[in-house]
Amino acid sequence: MSETIADLLGAGKLNATSCMTTMPGWPADAALLRRIDRPAQIGLHLTLTGERPLTATPMLAPDGVLPRIDPLTWAAMRGRLPLAEIAAEVAAQFDAFAAAMGRAPDFVDGHQHAHALPGVRDIVLAETAQRAPDAWLRDCTDTVAGMLARPFRGKAIGSAFHSRGFARAVAAHGLRCNDGFSGHYDFAGDYGALFPRFLRRPGAVHLVMCHPGRDAPAGDAIAAARVVEAEALGTLPVVAVAAAAGLVFAA
Repeated sequence: MSETIADLLGAGKLNATSCMTTMPGWPADAALLRRIDRPAQIGLHLTLTGERPLTATPMLAPDGVLPRIDPLTWAAMRGRLPLAEIAAEVAAQFDAFAAAMGRAPDFVDGHQHAHALPGVRDIVLAETAQRAPDAWLRDCTDTVAGMLARPFRGKAIGSAFHSRGFARAVAAHGLRCNDGFSGHYDFAGDYGALFPRFLRRPGAVHLVMCHPGRDAPAGDAIAAARVVEAEALGTLPVVAVAAAAGLVFAA
C-alpha cells in the first residue's frame, strides 16, 4: 500500500501524505518517502484508534490495541480520557517520525480525525507547537455552503461538528491549518467522476483527503476502494482538475 502512495507522489498525482508511525513497516516506508525526487509534504498521522500503541497505555488500550473511534469519542465528550497516556503516546509517535525522517513533520493530522477530539486536541497542539512549529494541522470543518455543494454532506457535517473550534485553538497556539476540507464518500462508485465534486466551493487552502493503496492488510474494510482510488488518481489530470476549480495543485 505504501508503495502505491509513493508512486503517486513521485508522479505528481498527490502532493502530500501522512504517516502512521505505529505501524511495523514505518522505517521502510520512511525510506520510500525519502527517495521521492519531487516536492511533497510528509506529515504525521497520529494514531489513537484501532492499532497497537508505541507506549504502555493500560487505561486507553488494556488489551494492547487502541480503541475504536466511537468509544474514544464518547470518552472525550465526557472528559474521561486518560490524558497522560495519550500525551505520552503522541510524543512517542512524534519521536518515531523524527527518528525515521530526520526532521519534523510538514503537517499533523489524525487517524479517523481523533486529533481534533476534546482533550486530545490540546495535547496535539501543544506537542506540535513545541516539536513542529512550522507545521500545519488538519481542520475538518468547512463552510456550510461548501459542505452542501459536495457529495455526502452528512459525513462532512459530522466531521465538522466534532472539529468545531479547532481552527481557533490552532491559531491560539500560533499554528495554522487548511481552509477547506473535503473527500467524504461511501467508498463505492466511480471515484474518478466523484473527485471533481470534492473541489466545489473550495476554501483558500483546500484539502482533499484520499485513501489510495493496494495490498491492504487483512480486515481492511476499504481495501477495494483503495485500489479504485489509486487507479483513478493515477489517470486523473489532477493539476487541470484543480485549475478548473480555481485552485493551484502545489506541494
